[in-house]
Amino acid sequence: MPHSPDDESFLRLSLTRGIGARSAHKLLSEMGDVNAVFSANEAALTACVGAAAARALKAPLPEAAAEKLAAAIAWIDQSSTHHLLTWSHERYPKALLESGDAPLVLYAKGELDALDSPAIAMVGSRNCSQGGADTATAFAQSFAEQGVTVVSGLALGIDAAAHLGALRAANPKARTIAVIGTGIDRVYPARNKTLAHSIVERGLIVSEYPLGTPPLAENFPRRNRIISGLSQGVLVVEASMASGSLITARLAGEQGREVFAIPGSIHSTFHKGCHHLIKQGAKLVETAQDVLEELRLNTNESGITNANTSSASHEASGIAKFLEHDPLDVDSLVARSGLTVEQVVTELTLLELAGGAEQLTGGLWQRR
Repeated sequence: MPHSPDDESFLRLSLTRGIGARSAHKLLSEMGDVNAVFSANEAALTACVGAAAARALKAPLPEAAAEKLAAAIAWIDQSSTHHLLTWSHERYPKALLESGDAPLVLYAKGELDALDSPAIAMVGSRNCSQGGADTATAFAQSFAEQGVTVVSGLALGIDAAAHLGALRAANPKARTIAVIGTGIDRVYPARNKTLAHSIVERGLIVSEYPLGTPPLAENFPRRNRIISGLSQGVLVVEASMASGSLITARLAGEQGREVFAIPGSIHSTFHKGCHHLIKQGAKLVETAQDVLEELRLNTNESGITNANTSSASHEASGIAKFLEHDPLDVDSLVARSGLTVEQVVTELTLLELAGGAEQLTGGLWQRR
C-alpha cells in the first residue's frame, strides 16, 4: 500500500545510528511527533539524547542506510499486502507497544486482521519428536478453530507444526502470525518457503529487520520478545534445556504474559525444558482447553466461539466410532479409520476437548 510521510521519518529514525527504543521514546515525548524530531535544532536534540545521537539525526543517512530506506519505501508501494507498522500507525499492536522495547517499525506481509484477535504464542525445539510436532499441530488447530491467532517463529520443528495446525483450521477467520529473524523479503529456513506463502494467504509475517537482512544468529533470540509481546500467553510444547523457546518463555514472564508448558516423559531430553519451566511456575497443560480457560478465551465475552462444543458434534466426525473403551494407539486408529495421522490426532484432540475421549500414558486413547 502507498507509504506515508510518517513512514519515511520512522524508517529514517530506525536506521539512525545510536537511536534505540529508549531514545526514540524520549525524542517523541519531547518533540511531539516523528517529523518534528528531524526539524528540531541540534541543541534541542542534544539536550534530549546527547551530542552523538543529535549529530547523527541532523546528518544525512550513510549510503548503506539510505539504500535500506529506499528499498523499504519501494517494497511498501509494491503491494497491498505489504505494510509498515510504526508507533504512530493505528494498527501497530498495542499489546506489543505496551510491553517495552517495541521496535520502532515492523515490516508486515499478509492480512492485518490477524492482529485483531486474541493470540497465543506456540514455541518449542527445532529438533522435536514426531509426537511433539503432532501435539503442536493439534493444539494450534484447536486454538485457530476458536478464532484465536497462533503466533510462532517459522522455524523448523514445533514452530512449523504450529503454523500448519492453524492453517488447517476450518474456521474461515483462523489466522497465524510468523515473526521472523530475517528481512521480510527472505524466508529462513528455505524449506519453509511454501509454508510462508500459505501464512501470507491466511495470516501475517512480521519482521523488525530491514529488507535483505540475512539469518544472523543474534537476531533470532531478539525476535522472541515480539512473539511473546503479540500474545496473551506463551505455550512451550516441547523443549530441551538448550532450546531458544526458554528465552521466549522468560521474556513472556517479564512482559506479564502467562507461560504454559506441556509435560512429557521424565526420561526424554525433549521435555527437560518444559519440566524446568513448570518447576519455575509455568502452568502445566494437557489440552488446548486448559490454555483457553486460563486465558478466558473460551467464553462469549471474548467474541470467540465457546470451546466446549458438544461431544455429539465430534461423533459425526467419524473418529469416535472407531474409538472403543479398550485403549488404542494412534496407529491403530489410523488403520481402522483410513484417516491420516494428522487427521486422527486432530480429531482426538477435539474429542478430548468435548469430554468424549481421554489420553492415557504410552500414547494410548480410550473413549470416555
